[in-house]
Amino acid sequence: MAILPTLEGPADLRGLSDAQLLALAGEIRQTIISTVARTGGHLGSSLGVVELTIALHRVLESPRDKIVWDTGHQAYAHKLLTGRYARFGTLRQLGGIGGFPRRAESEHDVFDGGHAGTGLSIAQGLATARDLHHGLERIAVVVGDAALISGLSLEALNDIGHRQTQLLIVLNDNEMSISPTVGAFSQYFSTLKLSTAWRQSKTAYDRLVEAIPLLGRPALTISRRIRRSVVNFAQPGQLFEDLGITYLGVIPGHNLRALEQMFRAALQVDGPVLVHVRTRKGRGYRPAERDQVGFHGAALPPMTDAFDGTAHAGHVHPEARADSAVPIPGAPSDAPEEPAAAGRDRNREVPAPAETIADDATPPQASAGARTPNYTHFFVSELIELARADRRIVAITAGMPTGTGLNRFSTEFPRRFVDVGIAEQHAMALGAGLALGGQRPVVAIYSTFLQRAFDQEVHDVCQNDLPVLMAVDRAGLVGEDGTSHQGMFTLPTQRQLPNLVVASPKDEQELRALVRTALGQEHPFALHYPRDAGFGVPERAPEPIPVGRAEVLREGSEILIVGFGPIVDRGRRVADALAAEGWSVGLVNARFAKPLDRRLLLDAVRGKKLVVTLEESVVTGGFGSGVLELVEEARLGDAAFRDVAVRIVGIPAERFVDHGAVGELRHLLRLDVAGIAGQVREALAALRLQPRAAGDGGLAGTSGEAAAAPLPAAAGAGPRISPAA
Repeated sequence: MAILPTLEGPADLRGLSDAQLLALAGEIRQTIISTVARTGGHLGSSLGVVELTIALHRVLESPRDKIVWDTGHQAYAHKLLTGRYARFGTLRQLGGIGGFPRRAESEHDVFDGGHAGTGLSIAQGLATARDLHHGLERIAVVVGDAALISGLSLEALNDIGHRQTQLLIVLNDNEMSISPTVGAFSQYFSTLKLSTAWRQSKTAYDRLVEAIPLLGRPALTISRRIRRSVVNFAQPGQLFEDLGITYLGVIPGHNLRALEQMFRAALQVDGPVLVHVRTRKGRGYRPAERDQVGFHGAALPPMTDAFDGTAHAGHVHPEARADSAVPIPGAPSDAPEEPAAAGRDRNREVPAPAETIADDATPPQASAGARTPNYTHFFVSELIELARADRRIVAITAGMPTGTGLNRFSTEFPRRFVDVGIAEQHAMALGAGLALGGQRPVVAIYSTFLQRAFDQEVHDVCQNDLPVLMAVDRAGLVGEDGTSHQGMFTLPTQRQLPNLVVASPKDEQELRALVRTALGQEHPFALHYPRDAGFGVPERAPEPIPVGRAEVLREGSEILIVGFGPIVDRGRRVADALAAEGWSVGLVNARFAKPLDRRLLLDAVRGKKLVVTLEESVVTGGFGSGVLELVEEARLGDAAFRDVAVRIVGIPAERFVDHGAVGELRHLLRLDVAGIAGQVREALAALRLQPRAAGDGGLAGTSGEAAAAPLPAAAGAGPRISPAA
């Protein structure tokens, strides 16, 4: 009788004999081969890990214990052992079983994967979350040798070894990237290193040698060097040992008894352990064993079905790749570098004094000689306040604890703070793992450096719809650091991502409210805020803002200005200037670039002559594009929108922005008050529009909501220009 169809879950494996397990491995391979011959898929990698998968599920107790499959195309055997045998014939078909782990399919699938190199970061996040809530679950990750050399994997290994996270790493080596020594000495040393006697005697010996007067330390150094050389002679993997990860191997990957024995022992070791397993890619199907590259998948050579002998055409999985246009670069920045600090890139900036980064002029609310803290200060203060009540909050940064303000968080909550070094990809993927483990991670990274982690935003956070708060610091213009540091590209990239909420406040008090909004909902959330000082708005109790809720700050019948972020204040002053010229101007604080407040915006746009959008971001695909798309959609079905013109004001997309003071750059880009007002007047002239006569729909009063929470007032009725302008 076949065994595989009778299994209801991995727990059933523990009652099988050695003979039955051997037969089961054959059944799994036959099922994978016959299915992939018809549906296409990743054949070789899944055939190579059959015994490895059985052993892990016999040793661990899924779904309580977690098994993370890096990349995920090696998880077909895992799917068959976790209740999906009956539907396995629908592999990769519409409405059927997915070709990668999918949480919607099974509680045994920990993470929706698909890209190589993510598994170690996810597993470390799960293990860190376990330790924070004092859980007992065991965490294992299976990573292939090809994925192990990805930059993200190396970032994760470095951090895992440094933090000594208790974690089982299974290196599936099918000789695609690593060719280690295999032999009796290697296996002997693995067994020796697992023994209690070895570990205790090694520590005792080190203490004894170190206690020798005068000669102790030099003798200990020489002793350790000799010991390491001897072990390394018989065993590969010294790199992992040097990183602080116990290395065991090489283990024959198709020997169930050896695999189980090693996994059980490794799970008893404190700290991270890497078990190096040698497998044969394509094992059980001769064509795949001979041509490991061709039969990797998902496009396969013609296959002969293992049972009916029918030839099947290769299954093509087309992937399009387009070359991106190259922007016209500006001159490189020649701003002086700050002194290097431990764990920090020399080119990464130090927060500037508040008075050097305020836009236009010091707001009237600030007392004479006082410095208004910047947005980073208000963000971290609110985060700390919330973390005192919510122990799930964990703060992560990538080598910038001071710049992001999280050094203050780390002082109060050292166990809930993680600095991964300059490893933005790992920071974001680690946050995803923490969220999977029930924590509320906050990943604070400068906008310009977040570009490095775009794949992790897409693949790890948004695809899995995880409540990770991305604190996008230095959004917009940052000044003297120049072309490499302007935070101008993040908003358009994030606006396209499913499940992600994208928000920015009009002032520092609204920032505090949006922090509460972000941590009070269950989806990915990107909160953009600039390097600038705050406006000095009087403090008020922060209340969460409903996701996607904009606010009307001013009513008007002819022109509508819609702003995203602190640029709203410049929009208010432009509205004042245009109102003085006879125009009736409305003003909306969007707060959210995604999702847009469709109803409020369409009500505000209806019947207007001109809509002006404001953002301190590149205009291509950004906030203004979203408003334009909304208006164009409405235009098709409602005549009230057919005469509305839209002018998008932001950073031009044709070139990078050079270095200079923020006020100077805003003036050059026409993003200061005078520049925005000039662009609006040019649009009105192009449309040949004139303001209505005085008294006929002129300047309207502000709304009640605006009166309750006013922006700082500017002196005088006209636009206010900075000295730099």
